[in-house]
Amino acid sequence: MGRKILLVTTDQQRYDTLGCNGGTLARTPVVDRLAAEGIRYERAIPQSVVCMPSRSTILTGQHPSTHGVWMNGVPLPVDAPSVAEVLHDAGYRTALVGKAHFEPYVDPFMRFTENSMSRTGTTPPNGTHRGFEHLEFATHGAMGFLHYARWLQQEHPEVLGQFYPAVDTDFQVNSAGGGDTGAPQVSVNEVPREWYHTDWVADRTIAWLDSLAAADDWFCWMSFPDPHHPWDPPQSEVGRIDWRDVPLPAGYPETAAEREKLLDAKPRHWRLWYDGTLVSNYEAPAKWVPATLTADQVREVNARNAVECELIDEALGRVVAAIASRGWADDVDIVFTTDHGELQGDFGLLFKGPYHVDGLMRLPLIWRPAPSALVTPAVVRAPVGLVDLAPTFCDVAGVERPSWMQGGPLPANAHAPAPERVLTEWDSELFGVAVRLRTITRDGCVCTAYKPGTVHDGSEGELYDLADDPLQRENRWDDPSRRSLRDDLLADLWDAQPEPRVPRLQLEAPV
Repeated sequence: MGRKILLVTTDQQRYDTLGCNGGTLARTPVVDRLAAEGIRYERAIPQSVVCMPSRSTILTGQHPSTHGVWMNGVPLPVDAPSVAEVLHDAGYRTALVGKAHFEPYVDPFMRFTENSMSRTGTTPPNGTHRGFEHLEFATHGAMGFLHYARWLQQEHPEVLGQFYPAVDTDFQVNSAGGGDTGAPQVSVNEVPREWYHTDWVADRTIAWLDSLAAADDWFCWMSFPDPHHPWDPPQSEVGRIDWRDVPLPAGYPETAAEREKLLDAKPRHWRLWYDGTLVSNYEAPAKWVPATLTADQVREVNARNAVECELIDEALGRVVAAIASRGWADDVDIVFTTDHGELQGDFGLLFKGPYHVDGLMRLPLIWRPAPSALVTPAVVRAPVGLVDLAPTFCDVAGVERPSWMQGGPLPANAHAPAPERVLTEWDSELFGVAVRLRTITRDGCVCTAYKPGTVHDGSEGELYDLADDPLQRENRWDDPSRRSLRDDLLADLWDAQPEPRVPRLQLEAPV
């Protein structure tokens, strides 16, 4: 009987949404307790700030360039390396419950296993899929083919129309606003809490755990779709936080003049998106102009986002209690993180895209090792990456780390060796717009180089000193006094680029 592993991911959650990370809006006592008992990482960084590439990195332990999922809509090959497969081959029972998104959602002909599986049950046709023997999928709403949507369609059809419609009549991401302020992707949802996807994911996770024998070793990836937009939690829970009482975030410049000055000091695509003239990410509604975002809309979005974070924390608490009831409490490692962040008002923007700043790049990451491992609680301030999760799971399970994993095990204390640098990348080619970024985080700095694209000629970049400028408002890229530092970071960035996959995988859907 070995150490069991519960990987808990959310979707698009900021670092500062947790109480243990200084957040004051959402109450997150369950995760805060895990942090107090384990290891809290102050600068966990994704290798991509968009869903499919980042989730593929968690699964494979590889950078996006190597596993090949370079943007949303590029499916991860079914035979791609998988830490779940490594663990399953070592005798672990394996499950993924909730949001997977290794394959595109836009799939009208049901070409992809993760969309077609709900027709056949929860066991993959060949016994395992990407190393998982049990799969139950959910995403953000009630429409589509996944298990959660089909469950609602069969058991509770009366609530199908309550969820925010993800796309509009032009098959673009919906820009419609709602709530009290008309904020985009905010909507009133009268679904009962117990039928909402957060509780459903916890319920289905508990049901799978209850199906196991007491002596089984297991790896369970519990993946919540929230707090990713749309912000339509059960209306019965919205009153937890009055948006009118929500302070504006530190990263939100309150005047248009201040916002525009900050954006104009960054590469061109920042201001172009703000003005609504260039959209480079399908999930940012093409018909929404960020310059129209108001302070009250930011408050309402942040309030609803915080409600969703509280519901996740409470759902996780139920799963932790279920683990304890099985007698496993001392032997389960719990890792809590997300795939990428959310701008949530920073620089006057919402959602995500090719913007390598803390709102998207600084992630919550908590590792509570099994109490039986006798690991001393710690705070790790050195940067780490999501690419380090898969090697960590191998170490927890006591299996050899495969050579194809590019990360290393997470440092288990403040003095353990940490990565010298952490890399992040972005490539997108959407609506005729190409944007390509490469970023290095090292020595308290974040340096981003832009490859040639639709609006960049390859000379642009961003350089931020996190100690002097934690809100990343002053771009030092062209600062003569930082030229030597910039050149050193760039040389390291290009020397450390991961091996690219050949041939390049093809884009097959927008998301």
